[in-house]
Amino acid sequence: MISLPTLTDLDGEARRRSLLLRLQVRRPAGMVWTLRVGVARHRVPADPDSPLQLLGELKGWALPLADGLRLDTMRVQGEDSIDVGSLIWAATFAWALESTPCRRASLLAIHDGERQHRRLVRYFRRLGFTPVRELGAGPADLPARLLWGGAGLLMHGDCVEGLHRSALRLAALEVRGQRRWSD
Repeated sequence: MISLPTLTDLDGEARRRSLLLRLQVRRPAGMVWTLRVGVARHRVPADPDSPLQLLGELKGWALPLADGLRLDTMRVQGEDSIDVGSLIWAATFAWALESTPCRRASLLAIHDGERQHRRLVRYFRRLGFTPVRELGAGPADLPARLLWGGAGLLMHGDCVEGLHRSALRLAALEVRGQRRWSD
């Protein structure tokens, strides 16, 4: 088992890969953290003054509870971004473990279409998330659907396991020398 990286380690790893890792954290109500994790690179890699190109981001929020991390929106885009998703996930889990009492995370594998839903569930399972229940059209699901913004499969995951799996994926990508998004 590899040792778990810290946010400082992940920032260094991002720089080594010519990427910029940034976390934007706010706690306006004193109880709830809002989180945005972004990865970008300079459009001209050799020019640190060139404009940034956003390659991926994750948005979420956290309550000060062991199972309080809620992950909402994840997007990765652009060429040469295979390591971006793993870096974002690792930074998200490292932040939760270092800065909050959160040890478990929840997310919704949205059900926009069968094929895409299956891909999302498979992707989240590889990160260590397990299914909890389907959120559908029933009246009992309405509060949860309002919170999550749609129907889909509610999943829970362990932050230590997610960080471990993300770090392993980053290491494997480095060993294989892959540079293109394949998921």
